[in-house]
Amino acid sequence: MEPEIIAHPRDRFTSRIGFILASAGSAIGLGNIWRFPYQTGTNGGGAFVLMYLTMVFLVGVSLLLVEFSIGRHGGANAVDSYRKISRKFAWVGYLGVFTSFVILSYYSVVGGWTLYYTFQSALGNLASVAPDQMGNFFGAFIGSPSAPIFYHFLFMFLTFAIVVRGISSGIEKYNRILMPALFILLIVLVVRALTLPGAMKGLEWYLMPDFSKLTGGALVSAMGQAFFSLSLGLSVMVTYASYLSRKENLIRSAVTVAVADTSVAFLAGLVVFPVLFAFGGEPAGGPGLVFISLPAIFTQMPFGSLFATVFFLLVVMAALTSSISMMEVAVTYFVERWKISRVKMSLIYCAACFLLGIPASYSFGIWKGTIFFGMGIFDLFDYFVSNVSLPLCGLACTVLAGWFWNRKDILDEVTNNGTLDFRLSNVWYGLVRYVIPAVVAVIFLNAVGILKF
Repeated sequence: MEPEIIAHPRDRFTSRIGFILASAGSAIGLGNIWRFPYQTGTNGGGAFVLMYLTMVFLVGVSLLLVEFSIGRHGGANAVDSYRKISRKFAWVGYLGVFTSFVILSYYSVVGGWTLYYTFQSALGNLASVAPDQMGNFFGAFIGSPSAPIFYHFLFMFLTFAIVVRGISSGIEKYNRILMPALFILLIVLVVRALTLPGAMKGLEWYLMPDFSKLTGGALVSAMGQAFFSLSLGLSVMVTYASYLSRKENLIRSAVTVAVADTSVAFLAGLVVFPVLFAFGGEPAGGPGLVFISLPAIFTQMPFGSLFATVFFLLVVMAALTSSISMMEVAVTYFVERWKISRVKMSLIYCAACFLLGIPASYSFGIWKGTIFFGMGIFDLFDYFVSNVSLPLCGLACTVLAGWFWNRKDILDEVTNNGTLDFRLSNVWYGLVRYVIPAVVAVIFLNAVGILKF
């Protein structure tokens, strides 16, 4: 029997900019700097980018506003925020709590890889690897029984050190440092990439749409990338918004977060593709783009170790701002519902994530042949999160807002009881009620193999 929610003063974001930076930090992660470039590379370049931007502002902003509204209206952890609107939808919060645990367990493994590459770049060790041996270098590292586990632990410790301090003194404070630093480093890399000989060919490939390459599969991939890059369906935005003041402008916040998130993905492309074309790399390099293709190119650049260090430090920051938000979903729930202190809950949660991440890491090494449902452990975790849990939660969220939450009540929440001018309210509500459920359903059905594009 679950206890009743504890009535006690809640921590809060101390400013709007703190909330924006934290929410943008949650959205900005490996999905922007790792997943977006290789998705663009494998789906034809400029046409995919155009469809991605369209889906962000057609679907992403609208659903982001829904999650902000649910969270601030509930003023509590994700489970109780959903329950306050309809008890039938409390399961969405539970699934979000569970999903945040699963995703962070293997996300932290990849976060550990970024830490390792940062250190190797800074020490100059990456520069000593021949470009054609970079794949073997990466494979030897992730296949090791000890090194990836150590860096996985280090990444989880950094996540713990921030979340244990709470909202205002931890998440908000460190996002105020990490997010501006991330943008500064990204701009530095963009300038360097665009000044390389031959970079303009990559820029043209990236920005000039070739609609002959826009297949049905690429369109669905663009939908999915927009959905996942904004951390939708994970209850992160619901949890963060629960710490917001009733006076905050949710409409402006949703647009700002979406713009910040999309800007980082777009700028990451301005780094990756000019660099690739300048050195004859393959844009359709797939998931190995960041850990194999780019490091091989950095070794050939003047001051390559310096720029490799800056790049991987950037990826670490992006991964860390997302990992703390995933952890906060569960920590907020257990602290409020089960009377567990934040310190104790943070320790328990990080320890559990670390332990679950070990088999995910070993699926690239000593347990490589261990198969469940036709997949390795890491891939199985990722399949559950990306193809089942997140789309299902996102679909439930928009159905709740469009069909179970009274129209007047949700619009009152969005407009601060009518004090904000929301001229597109009817268009937005129509999207939430009809269009977005259909879009998310297509993503879900395609991901699980029922629809094929």
